[in-house]
Amino acid sequence: MRPRDLLLAVGIAAVWGLNFIAIEIGISRIPAVLFCALRLAAAALPLLLIRKGPGVAWRWVFASALCLGVLHFSLFFLGMNHGMPAGLTSLVLQSQAIFTMLFAVPLLRERPSVRQIAGIAIATGGMAVVATGVGGARPPFAFALVLGSAAFWGLNNIVVRRAAPPDMLRYLMWMSAAGTLPLLGVSLLVEGPAADLAALRSLDVAALGALAYTSAISTLVGFGLWGVLLKRYGAGTVAPFSMLVPLFGMSSAAVVLHEALAPTDVLGGVLVIGGILLGAITLRRPRQPSQPASQPPSQPSSHLPEPVPSQV
Repeated sequence: MRPRDLLLAVGIAAVWGLNFIAIEIGISRIPAVLFCALRLAAAALPLLLIRKGPGVAWRWVFASALCLGVLHFSLFFLGMNHGMPAGLTSLVLQSQAIFTMLFAVPLLRERPSVRQIAGIAIATGGMAVVATGVGGARPPFAFALVLGSAAFWGLNNIVVRRAAPPDMLRYLMWMSAAGTLPLLGVSLLVEGPAADLAALRSLDVAALGALAYTSAISTLVGFGLWGVLLKRYGAGTVAPFSMLVPLFGMSSAAVVLHEALAPTDVLGGVLVIGGILLGAITLRRPRQPSQPASQPPSQPSSHLPEPVPSQV
């Protein structure tokens, strides 16, 4: 990878890590589910100019809108709203890799390699270490909400793998558009019309800045540039850089929000990131002679779906 692109990959991870600070600021001023709905609506605005469809069957768009747009985002926003620290949230969400593998085996009939199983086992152990620090100022219910959101992110990775959209950014814009109205409905039921109207009437610069950062910078700019790197170098080279997101998320939360890091956070974070990287990095193997077209592969594929960044 060229030095310029290397810096770009690290810069995108930093943007996504700082995204959790913006979310914390946003949900402190706007009800969590309403903030999520407004964020998705803002991310979908470029469709007014693009005017192109998602490029895949609509059932996949609606499935992603449910898994990622409605369930994943609302659960992790609510988790942060109920006391889950922003930095720790950025780490716990990486457990999506564990859920992705668990879902891929029965739904895609993928066969993970021994190295992938070992990596996921290490990452799961790291998440268990993180869980030992839950309690007190870190409510178990909030931790469970974020962990549940990671499960739906993993399920959405399976949906995207099956959909195989030709333009991921446009697909995510349509997913955002499809998820906006259901989230607004959930907000009205859970948070109430009075709270929503009061929040909309009292929008300040900080709230608008948080919305702009999460929708425009983190989603459209960040994911757009990420897509350029994926096309240029491939997922195997680029995807591991997403593991820098919790590093930037936890360090920026410690500096900006003064969130304390417990020893279990550091140890668990090392295990989670190390385990996921162990399973994600592809080792080079000697090139084998290609089989005739008439012969099927002798073994089922062990390639598991690459995670779709949730910063949309």
